[in-house]
Amino acid sequence: MTSDAFELDGTRGTLFVHRWPNPDARYLALIAHGYGEHAGRYEHVAQKLVSSGADVYAPDHHGHGQSAGERALVDDLERGVDDLHLVAERAREEHPGLPTVLIGHSMGGLIAARYGQRFGDELTALVLSAPAVGGNPDLEGLLGLDPIPDVPIDPQVLSRDPAVGRAYAEDPLVWHGPFKRATLEALVAAISAVAGGASLGALPTLWIHGEKDALVPLVHARPAVERIRGQQLEQHVYPGARHEIFNETNRDEVIADMIAFIERQLASAARGSGAGPS
Repeated sequence: MTSDAFELDGTRGTLFVHRWPNPDARYLALIAHGYGEHAGRYEHVAQKLVSSGADVYAPDHHGHGQSAGERALVDDLERGVDDLHLVAERAREEHPGLPTVLIGHSMGGLIAARYGQRFGDELTALVLSAPAVGGNPDLEGLLGLDPIPDVPIDPQVLSRDPAVGRAYAEDPLVWHGPFKRATLEALVAAISAVAGGASLGALPTLWIHGEKDALVPLVHARPAVERIRGQQLEQHVYPGARHEIFNETNRDEVIADMIAFIERQLASAARGSGAGPS
């Protein structure tokens, strides 16, 4: 299964967009990665999506991976939403008429939730993986310190699989430095924007989360998701799982649950449009 990439003019510079093509695609899948990482870490997720019938597009956010910008500087997540929308428009130009599914993890889940509030009518389904919509008081508390201490993400909190932490620590495209003040401020602003925004309405949404997530604690995420939930919310909380549930020891179960949800929404959308079997 091959992958390729292309560059796109984003709101603040060049976006590097990973793509896993499918010549027989039934739907489009967009992936929004988390803080400090890059979309290439979702290769295994993209391959499963392609096998299920998707053509997959996944940009490195501004300041991340191979995209332009100061490393790990997230100055405005609304523009991150705009960048993701540019990628979606490109995907729809290349595949007119196909339904679109958006998958966002962590900070990417925060971006995806805001995307759902702004552009939800363009989506067939939304998947929020450990979305940072409720924040983390420990991280936000860093804003009260001057200087902000050097406390990068501990690879051990990502997954029960030690190989995941090792690969993360050795990945040169992952940011291993401290949080920047502007980034923390932008994350807090985006959390407030989502909380104050509209509900997800009729957009079918799957929320998936690890029970032992220390980066986006379940106790804060749950009320935030409930605040924006629409009429169709499904949820899975995986016992013992940490933050990166697509990289957890039960990753096959997590991905299979997501694809089953997507298939249900595609079938429902087809029935609603009168296409396919009833």
